Amino acid sequence: MHFFNSPKIRLRTVGLAEGISFLVLLFVGVPLKRMGGHPEVVEIVGPIHGLLFILYLLTVIQAKTEYSWPLGKTLLALLASVLPGGTFYADHKVFRHLRDSPEQA
Repeated sequence: MHFFNSPKIRLRTVGLAEGISFLVLLFVGVPLKRMGGHPEVVEIVGPIHGLLFILYLLTVIQAKTEYSWPLGKTLLALLASVLPGGTFYADHKVFRHLRDSPEQA
């Protein structure tokens, strides 16, 4: 099985990247911009985080379809993307327990 052929691995990988980029943006980039007068980090990390955020949302929607998630699980995964550290929580509570592929019994 190719690494990104698994919806579980895709979701966990994108969630991890999105979560890290969000924390770097909030706890490194914003303080450097506001208190240090260095907007460069936000100018670099901001668009990267934005792209990862959109990719995460699309990956969650794909996982919802492939795993036939109920609305509550889908909303939890989507809400996780707007809370600092939320994708790590979603990974711990939901994503790591998924089957490697939706068609497995």
